[in-house]
Amino acid sequence: MAKIIRRPLPKSKPTTPKRAKQSRLRPVTSQGREKTAKKAAAKSGQVPPAKKTLKASKPWTPAEVREAFSRFRKANPEPKGELEHLNPYTLLIAVVLSAQATDAGVNKATRALFAVADSPQKMLALGEEKLRDYIKTVGLYRTKARNVIALSEKLIAEFGGEVPRTRAEIESLPGAGRKTANVVLNMAFGEHTMAVDTHVFRVGNRTGLAPGKTPLEVELGLERVIPAEFMLHAHHWLILHGRYTCLARKPRCEVCLINDLCRWPEKTV
Repeated sequence: MAKIIRRPLPKSKPTTPKRAKQSRLRPVTSQGREKTAKKAAAKSGQVPPAKKTLKASKPWTPAEVREAFSRFRKANPEPKGELEHLNPYTLLIAVVLSAQATDAGVNKATRALFAVADSPQKMLALGEEKLRDYIKTVGLYRTKARNVIALSEKLIAEFGGEVPRTRAEIESLPGAGRKTANVVLNMAFGEHTMAVDTHVFRVGNRTGLAPGKTPLEVELGLERVIPAEFMLHAHHWLILHGRYTCLARKPRCEVCLINDLCRWPEKTV
């Protein structure tokens, strides 16, 4: 009988799990999203351009700044703010109400309001509930109504019912910030202040006149470069320019008074 020889089975090689294919699409990081958002915003002129653009932009010369504001003055010698008011108090209230709202919308509400409440005392007599009825078409009207009543109470208690004449005191009032203080000081008391809203912020950055990452940087930059003889009306000229000419989405470069001086690389003229 043949002898059966048992041979050992070959050892099986350990299997190595295949690596999952890595996606060719890179994950979108927060930095990537921020960079994309900044590019889009810079293109619209609503925020300062990127640092590279700021460095590449040649600063305006004093002669160019003077020329720009001379043109603004010649075109509109006595510019006026578009918020309707009767006195410093109603101006203060109008500016407080204008936050995140249009001047036209505020004016529509305050015409009837100021006819019955043009002083802190009359506003308190009106009361918060009735005040809300007058300003209910204005954004955030409930919060603004509370601020107006608290503001009026503080004016009577601490300032004899009069609007104070310093920035710090105005900023201490409920609902009032630096921009509010600058508008009131300029329009009511003739101070050479620069109120920076979205329009001034855009114009300062887009034109290269006073680039800055914050409204305060733009404000201080404009105060440094604009000659004193133009400062009383400067913020009105810039607001009106941003509101009607240097628009956020489609700037009207073809009718711009300062298109030859402007540093915006995408201007159409």
